[in-house]
Amino acid sequence: MEPLKLLVIDEAAQMKESEAIIPLQIPGMRHAILIGDECQLPATVKSKFSSECGLGRSLFERLSSLGHSKHLLNVQYRMHPKIISFPNCKFYQNQILDAENVTCKSYGEQYLPGPMFGSYSFINIVGGREEGDDVGSKRNMVEVSIVIKIVQKLYKAWQQSKKKLSIGVVSPYAAQVVSIEEKLRYKYEKCDGFSVTVKSIDGFQGGEEDIVILSTVRSNSRGSVGFISSPQRTNVALTRARHCLWILGNERTLAHSDSIWKDLVCEARDRNCLFDADADKCLKKIIIDAKKELEPLNDMVKGNSLLLKHVKWKVLFSDNFRQSFGKLADSRMKHLIVDLLQKLSGGWRPNDGNIDFKTSSKVMKSCKVEGLHVIWTIDIIKEFKYIQVLKVWDILPLKEIPNLRKELDSIFATYTDNYMNLCTMNDLEGNLEIPKSWAASQKIIQFRNVSNREGDNEVSESLLHMKFYSLSPGMVNHLRFGREIDLPMQLSDEQMDAFLCSKSSFIIG
Repeated sequence: MEPLKLLVIDEAAQMKESEAIIPLQIPGMRHAILIGDECQLPATVKSKFSSECGLGRSLFERLSSLGHSKHLLNVQYRMHPKIISFPNCKFYQNQILDAENVTCKSYGEQYLPGPMFGSYSFINIVGGREEGDDVGSKRNMVEVSIVIKIVQKLYKAWQQSKKKLSIGVVSPYAAQVVSIEEKLRYKYEKCDGFSVTVKSIDGFQGGEEDIVILSTVRSNSRGSVGFISSPQRTNVALTRARHCLWILGNERTLAHSDSIWKDLVCEARDRNCLFDADADKCLKKIIIDAKKELEPLNDMVKGNSLLLKHVKWKVLFSDNFRQSFGKLADSRMKHLIVDLLQKLSGGWRPNDGNIDFKTSSKVMKSCKVEGLHVIWTIDIIKEFKYIQVLKVWDILPLKEIPNLRKELDSIFATYTDNYMNLCTMNDLEGNLEIPKSWAASQKIIQFRNVSNREGDNEVSESLLHMKFYSLSPGMVNHLRFGREIDLPMQLSDEQMDAFLCSKSSFIIG
């Protein structure tokens, strides 16, 4: 072989220094060109001790740390300007310029309708749950379901255009990659012009696709993000897409992580690129269906349930309803009830086969689910304005409904006639019933025989509403041991007795 004088090392920042020494020993070598990016992933060194000793460092990094001059290739030809914006600012001090091909209008192609699926977006998924596998990796099956649905929608859109499209699904965790691959396996392999590649972030370095869906997986209340806090790994993940980058993640977890992800979430919010997944009807259904499979159904009727987000009607659940729901042994029945509550909160109302019960000038509505009746009424609460809400009282067999009606009679008898009339009003939006609202300045009086002192009506109303919220364990301990508690209102002795009576069965239990 003729003597070699010039050595070119590609991906030099990802090559261990000890590996680079090998070709440098070739006799006659005069020049070496190292091409790489130290802001992306370094060499993989499995031994933590070796890594701490610097054996994972590249020759590229060593020369850079010594101040050796570098030539920056400062024009990028891959990414839409909205995609490169954050990495350019965070990693390259805004030195990277966009080539003409990425700034032309056609490069910002819209593959799916809606701003959520623009060139760059962070899609907030609050219903996900991270879980570990047997080898310590993590997955989030709600995010898996969202990924599968988005790919399905892209495939359907591609069938109309038949324009070549490549999709990359990227995640930092091997368990998530495996879970997504299992769901997608063989579905799109024979589609000429439509390809889906699923890889870890580390496996995607150097790759690029038209659309990249990034599943971040982590979803917890601690802000713990583990090894995805690595800036280099994040940079790789954010710079693989040509036309669209859609990041799936839990906004709260990432924003509280004290890592680069905190900056990314804040920047996405400032750019109006942050969207709630459950604001999209299709994705919301996917999230709820996934949660039904993964989480206890009892969580679906809690105050922070997805049932109560982005619906036409706010739904309040009484303690009795929660207890009755929790006692149902048949998970199929629970699913049917959850489905009914979703429909009711969306404005659907039953027409046939159900009984409405008259109580003290107020209608107690019911809907039959196999052998049981879900009982609810329409009431009014005051937030920033007065608005009608659904109050779900209980799940009962027909023979037990008279007892509940008697109990509600005593409550509704305390309501004013005007309040009752407002509860019975309704507005329609097509075939759906939507809640009416009134300005806060109207001062709707709910209870009869209250004094004219300002705030008394709100106190009485709040006491009744407390039946619709469970006490926290801390509150229960305070009450058990006779400690003082702070309530968000001033109560008389009679009002405090009424409050404790409404919670007595819960405390004793």
